[in-house]
Parts: sequence; C-alpha cells; structure tokens
Amino acid sequence: MNHNIPLSPRPLDHLSRTRPTVLSARQLREHGVAPETLAERCRPGGPWQEVLPRVYVLHRGRPTGDERVRAALLYAGREAMVTGLAALALHRFSSVPPLVGLDRIDLLVTRQRRLRAVGDVGLVRTPALPRPREVQGVPCAPLPRALADAVEELDDARAVGQVLTEAVRGGHCEASALVAELSRARLLSRPHVVEAVDALVAEGRAIAENRLYTMVRCFGLPDPLWNVDLRLPGGPHLGGVDAYWPEHAVAVELDARVPRQEDDALWAEYARKREHLERLGISVVHITPRKLRESLEQQATVVRTALMAAADRNPASWVVVLPR
Repeated sequence: MNHNIPLSPRPLDHLSRTRPTVLSARQLREHGVAPETLAERCRPGGPWQEVLPRVYVLHRGRPTGDERVRAALLYAGREAMVTGLAALALHRFSSVPPLVGLDRIDLLVTRQRRLRAVGDVGLVRTPALPRPREVQGVPCAPLPRALADAVEELDDARAVGQVLTEAVRGGHCEASALVAELSRARLLSRPHVVEAVDALVAEGRAIAENRLYTMVRCFGLPDPLWNVDLRLPGGPHLGGVDAYWPEHAVAVELDARVPRQEDDALWAEYARKREHLERLGISVVHITPRKLRESLEQQATVVRTALMAAADRNPASWVVVLPR
C-alpha cells in the first residue's frame, strides 16, 4: 500500500478560499495535492503560481507584502528570521517602504546553512542566530541587528538618518544599543553612517534631557542647576554635569555614551571625572536614557535618596558652578 496517497483528498477549491494563501510543496501534498495537479494549476494562466522554489501562492497576480514574507520564510525553512528593511517594515517604520514595495526580503540565517539567495529573497549570514522577536506573528531579528542590516544596504546619509532617528525617537531601541550593533557590523567606517550616527546621538540625548526635566517636575524633586560646569576655586575644570544640587552636593549625569571604536581614551577620562567628583564629596548619580524611558518613577526615587543621604555625609569640598 502506498502510504503517501491521502485517503480522502479534499476539493482543491477550499485551498484558495482559506488562509494561509502561501504553502510549500510539502504542505500542499499533505492537503492531497498531487505533483501533476500542482504543475497543472501553476501553468501559465493557471490559478496558482510558484513564487520561490517549491513555494506557492494560491492566486494569480502580485503577492501581498505579508505573502512575500511568509513565502521567504517557507523557502528558508527553520532557523531563519526576517531582518533589514523588511523587519523595519513589519515594525511599521514610516521611513521605509511597505513590504509590498521592497525590492527584497532579507532573511538572517547561519553561515552553515546550505541555502542560496533566489528571487526576491536575500540572505544575511551570521555565525550564530540571535533570539528572534515576533512582530505581527513573524520571527524577526532584534531591532538593533535589523537596523544594522538595513543600514548595510543604504548609501545615503539622509536615508540612514531617517531610520536611525525613527528607531530612537519612537522608543524602539536605545542609541547606545544601536550604535554598538553598527560598530560590530563595521559600519562606522562609512562617512555617511558616521554623519547619521552623530545626529542620532544628539537626538537621543535631547530626548533623554527632556525626560530628566519631566522627572524633576512630576515627582516633586527640588529644582537643580541645569547643565553646569564644576571647577575647584582657582583650580582645574572638574567636568560638566546635567543637573546639580549644590546644597546637597549631588550631581546627575546622563550616561548617553555610545560605544565607538576610538573612544577608549574618552571612556577613561569619563571614569576619572566621576572618581574625582566623588573624592571631593560630590555624589554622582548616573542615569541612562533607557532607565528614564522605562522607569521614570524609580529613577526619581534614586535621586531623592541621594539628596536625603546628603545630610549623613561629610561636607563636600567647595566648588565653583558655571553655566555650560
């Protein structure tokens, strides 16, 4: 007995009236569609079409964006996820075309996969796959990775700037995580990417500063001196801070740094500044943009605790406060 023949194949019309409208050859065989029937239905002018090797759309005409993505994933099989511009389109980025208008659907796969790019499917290979994030029911690369793969294909600073700024402004990811991924992908050597990243860092910092102002106002913290430089009387410059309460000797500094390959010396200077201020008795509270976005009340509690603890500390050294 041939066990590959379905015992009671269903009429084929039900396939065109139901979802999904994209099926692989194996799935069609499980529905009782014989190879010769499949070939007949995909003939020129037939009701179905083969859009990728052994992947079929059960109607004529141009596939929708959703169908293109699902066809690409069916073609690649397990252990593949959408990345690049297609992933951004799934996140509904306004700065990229919709899925139906993209030239290519990029998939992230491991280097070991014996798979080739074909049709409108592009392959981005990586030594190990990250954990996918489901977006609209579709497995996607984590957004920083998807953004880096998109930037790899863009050669215009304006286009790069638009997608990076939308990612940060829309709260999709932090500038630091994004620039770390761009650095890992060796994209920070491209002048048009560096230009966009500089604008991104400024954008991310401005958003974080506004949240810092909101935190002080909404949670009843005393008004600090904003954006000031600290100096020893007649002595050296100690560095700038984003907020300073002179009566409590408490400073807040936004930790909006981004990992850049040439920043080792700057990071060392950053640490020296913090240590110097704390030796002078000034308590330095570091807050990241992500914490301000995700836990504003908790960060207000951290600052309030530092202000209250000032009464139990030895008096701080006298410093001169100047506008920055």
